Amino acid sequence: MLAVHFDRPGGPEVLHLKEVATPRPAEGEVLLKVAASALNRADLLQRQGHYALPPGASSILGLEASGHVAELGPGCQGHWKIGDPAMALLPGGGQAQYVTVPEDLLMPIPKGLTMLQAAAIPEAWLTAFQLLHLCGHVQAGDSVLIHAGSSGVGTAAIQLARKAGAIPLVTAGSKHKLQMTERLGAAAGFNYKEEDFAEATLKFTKGAGVNLILDCIGGSYWEKNVNCLALDGCWVLYGLMGGADISGPLLSKLLFKRGSLITTLLRPRDKKIICS
Repeated sequence: MLAVHFDRPGGPEVLHLKEVATPRPAEGEVLLKVAASALNRADLLQRQGHYALPPGASSILGLEASGHVAELGPGCQGHWKIGDPAMALLPGGGQAQYVTVPEDLLMPIPKGLTMLQAAAIPEAWLTAFQLLHLCGHVQAGDSVLIHAGSSGVGTAAIQLARKAGAIPLVTAGSKHKLQMTERLGAAAGFNYKEEDFAEATLKFTKGAGVNLILDCIGGSYWEKNVNCLALDGCWVLYGLMGGADISGPLLSKLLFKRGSLITTLLRPRDKKIICS
């Protein structure tokens, strides 16, 4: 089969198609014939040599895909049959003609979605759901600050927050991006290049701060995050685009707010935990 491949870290120019062996489904796995695969930030970091693969993950890029079931491995429970359309969450391998998937990580494609649209759902939307509900325990009426609001996870989180009855606020780096997030349901948006998002957030919440922060930035945002976090608020960290280093009294400031800091990643999780 053909797969997207790179021999050395670098920019997009290092990518090329390469013929590799078609994977064979192991116990409890199915072989998916890929119709489309999405591009995530982890793919970019991996291509640049900045993302260590979880144990056992394919070195081929691609954390989500859509396609049709091509083969059933031994021990499959009969949930799927050959030819079924499906979308899948993957530890890697989606940017190829075929990929093996544990059968419990296959999902039916919602009615009305194309293969292209379905390929962009599993990683981004399951990440956003995890951040809001499993980590942040979002409740109706909560205010939620979503960094990188125009990203895949950000746009999913806006819509899921609205569905939960919460009030999504976002940060982004341009007027165009903020307008897009508002169309998706953001109650307010702050251009981090032009204003202090912590001050703007406190102004919007009348000084109360936000109950939940979804943060893929990390180090460079820590102080502003704590400043605009409400008492007993929760800060969920799932990325380090702004660096991993902290300089300053993070713990004392967070303690004063009685705040919670939760860290999480979806890709390195055990398959059994994800499937449950």
